Amino acid sequence: MYIQKEVRRGYNPYLTMGQNDCATNMDVGLLVLEPGDEYRFHEAEKELALDLLIGKVKFCYGDACGEAERPDTFHYAAWCLHVCRNTKVVVKAETHAELYVQLTDNEREFPPRLYSPEDIMVQHAGSNGELMGCMQREIQTFFDYESAPYSNMVLGEVLNYPGKWSSYPPHHHPQPEVYFYRFDYPNGFGAGFANGQIYQTGHNGCLVINHSFHSQGAAPGYAMCYMWGIRHLPGDPWRKTRIDDPEHAWLWKSDANEHIFHPEG
Repeated sequence: MYIQKEVRRGYNPYLTMGQNDCATNMDVGLLVLEPGDEYRFHEAEKELALDLLIGKVKFCYGDACGEAERPDTFHYAAWCLHVCRNTKVVVKAETHAELYVQLTDNEREFPPRLYSPEDIMVQHAGSNGELMGCMQREIQTFFDYESAPYSNMVLGEVLNYPGKWSSYPPHHHPQPEVYFYRFDYPNGFGAGFANGQIYQTGHNGCLVINHSFHSQGAAPGYAMCYMWGIRHLPGDPWRKTRIDDPEHAWLWKSDANEHIFHPEG
């Protein structure tokens, strides 16, 4: 399923648990604030993650407060606030700000954490010349099962360079996944292959992957950054699980592109 909408000031829901969550068992939304706006969260049964995409905000959570600033999504690393259930959170905007919002049920209690750019786990994937650089990308992870086993979620970002592919070669895992897209230009676009279909992806679009192999790419000239969120399945947490499509598994070979014709002269 792919959801594309024109967002408005305030909270814009894309998925809601128990209503239209497409079997993800998560709430997903985009929070849009203008200078001086405040937005409050207080979820009795759900953990909450807020990924700052752009803007300057002040987070107040529990007994703590912290400021976060990200002038734009593509040249500055993210900040992310992660809190357990029954934690009061206030987001105060000092500038225009947009935040990706992700929640799921979780009975565990754990200390809140405001992830700064220095705390993010970064992987430079496809940077060793694999497939002639066609799947070079930067994977940023805020928290996963290894770093936050108390959480029922995983959350990160992928910077997909213009004209490149990511989530590649095609793969799948039992746990449903959500991609939320941002482009450096509002008219930027890409292609998402998931659920046995092909979707044209766009700015502020949300792709839900709940079965089959998936991969995607960005159109030349348009950089794409997407938030990727996974809800652990009961008794089956996502542990960097990757099941490659056997039809395309050969692409991992070091000589996968040796068959490419190179004209002489």
